[in-house]
Amino acid sequence: MSNKSNSWIAFLAGASIGTALGILFAPDTGKNTRDRLTYQLSKYSEELEKLINDLRDGKNLPSNEAKTEGNKVISDAKNKAENLLSDVNKLIEQINRESN
Repeated sequence: MSNKSNSWIAFLAGASIGTALGILFAPDTGKNTRDRLTYQLSKYSEELEKLINDLRDGKNLPSNEAKTEGNKVISDAKNKAENLLSDVNKLIEQINRESN
């Protein structure tokens, strides 16, 4: 398995363990924690939507440059998604081999 796959596995495991510990030892009730998370996520969602709209409208960037940057972001995201899908498929294959 590649170092990239190992890194993703380690990252996902760490994130899962951290999330579980954070929820178990949270100083606040579950409802309050969910409310705060919902508020923060909606705030970030609004900011992200505004940024996307600004980029789409070409604010602060000439039209051609905004389009070029947008295409670059889309291309990078597509490549990362394809790489992640490939890593997930490899991990599934490895799990299936080890379970047999």
